[in-house]
Amino acid sequence: MAIPEQLRQRVGRRIGRPLLMLMVIHVVGTIGYMLIGGPKYTPLDCLYMTFITVATIGYGEVVDLSLSPVGRVFTMVIGWSGIGTTWYMMSMITAFIVEGEINVALRRKGMLNTIAKLRGHYIVCGIGRVGTNVARELAATGRRYVIIDVSQAKIDSWREHFPDAFYIHGDASDDEALAQAGLQHAAGVFAITGDDAKNLVITLSAKQAHPAVRVVARCHEVGYIDKIRRVGADDIVSPDFTGGMRIASAMVRPHVVNFLDEMLRSDKTLRVEEIKVRRNYGSRLGDLNLKSREHILLAVRGTAGTEFNPADDLTVAEGDVLVVMATPAGRAALESRFA
Repeated sequence: MAIPEQLRQRVGRRIGRPLLMLMVIHVVGTIGYMLIGGPKYTPLDCLYMTFITVATIGYGEVVDLSLSPVGRVFTMVIGWSGIGTTWYMMSMITAFIVEGEINVALRRKGMLNTIAKLRGHYIVCGIGRVGTNVARELAATGRRYVIIDVSQAKIDSWREHFPDAFYIHGDASDDEALAQAGLQHAAGVFAITGDDAKNLVITLSAKQAHPAVRVVARCHEVGYIDKIRRVGADDIVSPDFTGGMRIASAMVRPHVVNFLDEMLRSDKTLRVEEIKVRRNYGSRLGDLNLKSREHILLAVRGTAGTEFNPADDLTVAEGDVLVVMATPAGRAALESRFA
C-alpha cells in the first residue's frame, strides 16, 4: 500500500531534520579527525571514530588523541552534539508514534459521536462484494450509512475510495456493534454478510433492539429463507435468484435492461424512488403541481392498490406512496414536501 503524501511530509518534518543533523555531525567528525590524526588514518578510521563517539559504544580510540588536547576537546564536542541529536531524533519518533495513536483514538471517538447524532441512516452489515455495491448505491443517492465489518482490511479498502465513510470495526451480530452504529435511529439494516446464519442473527438482534427498523437480508441457502423471515426480516434477497432473473431479462427484454443500466450509470444518478406521504393532504394530483425536471411521477400506491400513470383528479392522502423517477435532489425536495 502506498504511503500517503501527507504522511510522508509529516515523517520528513519530524525525523528528516534531526537525521540530516546527525549526518552532518558524522561528516564534520570524519573531516576533523582526518585533520587531527594526520595522513596515517584513513577516512574509514575517522568515520568509525566519529560513530563510536556518537553512539557511546566505548571502544578504544581508533585515532590516537593521547597527545592532542585539541582532539579530545573536539571529541567532546562531537560526542555531546551527536548524543543530543540522537536523543532528539528518538524523542521525535516516539512523539510521532504516540501522537498517531492519540489522533486515531480521537478520530474514532469523534466519528462515534457523529454516528450517535445520525437520524434515518442505514447500517450495512458486511462490506464484501455485495456490501460494497449496496454502500456505493447509498453514497450515489445521497443517503447516509454506517458500515460494520469484522475485517479491518475490508474497511480500509472501502475507505480508500470513500475516506469520509462511517464505520464500526466489529461483528455485526453483536448487539454492541449495532448500538454503536446508531440502530435506534436507523431507517434500515442490510444483513448482507456472506454467512446466512450470521445474517439470521443480525436480523434477530436488530428486530429485538428496534422492532420498527426495516431489515433486508441476504440469503443463499433456501433452507434459511423461512428462518430469516420468521425472525423478522422485512425482505429477503437471494443473489442467485436475482442474478438468474437479470440474465433472463437481458435475453427477453434487452431494451428495458439497457434502460435500467443506463439509469444506474447516469451522471445525474436517476433512480426509481418511493416517497411516503406523511401529511394529510387530501389534494388532487393536478393541484399539487408535481411536474419538475428533477422527478417524474410514475405511480401512486394507496389503500385501493397501485395507480400507474395516475390522472390529475386522483386524490393523494396521508399514507399513500408516490413512486417516482428522481435525482437525489428531486427526491430530497419531495421528501421535504410530503414528509
